[in-house]
Amino acid sequence: MGTWPLLPPPEVTARFDAPASPWAPGHRGVDLLGRPGQAVRAALPGTVSFSGTIAGRGVVVVDHGATRTTYEPVAGTAAVGSTVSGGEEIGALQVGGSHCAPRSCLHWGWIADPDTYLDPLRLVGAGPVRLLPLGSGGAGAVRPRPAGPAATSPVPWAPPLPRGAWVAWVPWAPWLGLVDRGAEGPRG
Repeated sequence: MGTWPLLPPPEVTARFDAPASPWAPGHRGVDLLGRPGQAVRAALPGTVSFSGTIAGRGVVVVDHGATRTTYEPVAGTAAVGSTVSGGEEIGALQVGGSHCAPRSCLHWGWIADPDTYLDPLRLVGAGPVRLLPLGSGGAGAVRPRPAGPAATSPVPWAPPLPRGAWVAWVPWAPWLGLVDRGAEGPRG
């Protein structure tokens, strides 16, 4: 598990949107709302592999072995080649170069291989929520589709889940009918 690069944990103003190919559109990181001069911290321990200006923006890159994290616009304070721990300050958020104008935000990226972009929110446990059913057949068990009206329903059929079968909880689950509230009754 990693560390948020801005503390306290910031508002995410733009989420990760993986490109279909290296040249396709997408958002190759996340934007975190910050304030000019705010300390930017390394999300994971590693070695600073770049600290400088690219296209008029301050950029810091920390290498973690198989992956690297990127931070911009940042005035880097950690020297290239220095080893940093997770949560250690590596620079300060700059005003110029932020694409969240008029607000300031940190564009935080996570890259594997030469150009495989990953969702950096996964490093801090804030990535997409995936609800997985638990059952006697194990994850991924497939039950046969029912016959009758359910077979021709325009709504995709899903096998029924036993009470309490969700691995993760999301606050909107009751309103979507994903949770049997049982004896709790309706919320007001």
